[in-house]
Amino acid sequence: MNIKSIVNYMCAAILALLSAAATASPLYKFELSGSYTATWEMTMTVAPNDSFASQQFTIWNVVGAFENASTSKVDLTFFNSAEGGGLNIYDFAANVNLLSTDGPQLYTGTEGSPVFTTGTFALTQFQGIGQYALVVSEVASVPEPASLSLMLCGLLGAAGASCRKRRDPMA
Repeated sequence: MNIKSIVNYMCAAILALLSAAATASPLYKFELSGSYTATWEMTMTVAPNDSFASQQFTIWNVVGAFENASTSKVDLTFFNSAEGGGLNIYDFAANVNLLSTDGPQLYTGTEGSPVFTTGTFALTQFQGIGQYALVVSEVASVPEPASLSLMLCGLLGAAGASCRKRRDPMA
């Protein structure tokens, strides 16, 4: 094996490594139903914009479909079990609280580094009679087009390197 072949195989290996999809935090879909409806998606792990240890954390500008919201972005606050659990949906643009609920704690870990849990959760309106169901499920991940193109380049490079014919220096 000559130097050129080694370099070709190393390039193919590097391209194959670069084409591997990044391991991002899984994407979760949140579907709230009942007398108020909303849907949104977030990663399993989030970096809160605001948090109070042993109480709650808030994520700003969550994009989704929120009933009666003035825009598609709201602020979501999640409470731990000591604070009654559940969540709060706040329309910052209109300065309106859209929904406050009590229920189970929807995450594990600390308020500074929460991890959402999947499942179906029964929520009740804070100081009211509304009943809600929140379904949190993992969304199947789809590789980005850039990742797919890198993988294709890596495979083509490996195939090209393995199929390349040796040239006869005396020809």
